[in-house]
Amino acid sequence: MDNKPFVNVVPFGLCTSLANPATAGLTAAALGVLTPGPCIPAITAPWMPGASKTMIANFPALTDNSQCMCSFGGVVQVKVAGSVQTQVN
Repeated sequence: MDNKPFVNVVPFGLCTSLANPATAGLTAAALGVLTPGPCIPAITAPWMPGASKTMIANFPALTDNSQCMCSFGGVVQVKVAGSVQTQVN
């Protein structure tokens, strides 16, 4: 459920989707020549699929196959799955 734009999914790279207002504006200013704009994550649904057996706070953990859709038409996916969490007592 860590799919909140600008909290869990931060902007990254350039976006080539004309559904992204930044890309559309830059492309219009360039007289129709596609001009990528800054990434503005527009995530509205949870990551899918999650791990079948590993749960974190009662939700499936993310895996190498996890991805979520951006409403501008892109796909956000896990690049490197797995992190080590250490608890110090």
